[in-house]
Formats: sequence, structure tokens, C-alpha cells
Amino acid sequence: MAKLNYGQPSRQLTIEDAVQVWVMLRRGWLQSRIAAHFDVNSGRISEIKTGRRFPEASQIALHCKKAA
Repeated sequence: MAKLNYGQPSRQLTIEDAVQVWVMLRRGWLQSRIAAHFDVNSGRISEIKTGRRFPEASQIALHCKKAA
């Protein structure tokens, strides 16, 4: 889990984070809980879910699941 830095800007998500977001979404996590986990605004999670950010992350997450 990300370290919370109160009063500091949210951290930037990476492609690896976005793949993890997709895994969490598919496991039934709420977007607000995922956002809290990564210390970001819930809008960032929504952008990943809709494909506005890291559009390839969904397919990577599916591929990783099949390989595991």
C-alpha cells in the first residue's frame, strides 16, 4: 500500500499500477478503495477504467491472469 503523505500531491500512477488497478477492479474492489490504496483521486481510477489513461492495461492484466 502506498505511503500517505498528507498535504502532498497524489502520486502518479505507472503502467504497472494501472494493470494492478484492473486486477483489483475485476476482483470487485470499489474505485474509491482502489484510489485510497494508491493515494490518488478516484478520477484517476475512472480514467484507467474508461481507457483514457493506460488503455493497454486491461489487456495486459488479462494476459497476466492467463499466464499465471
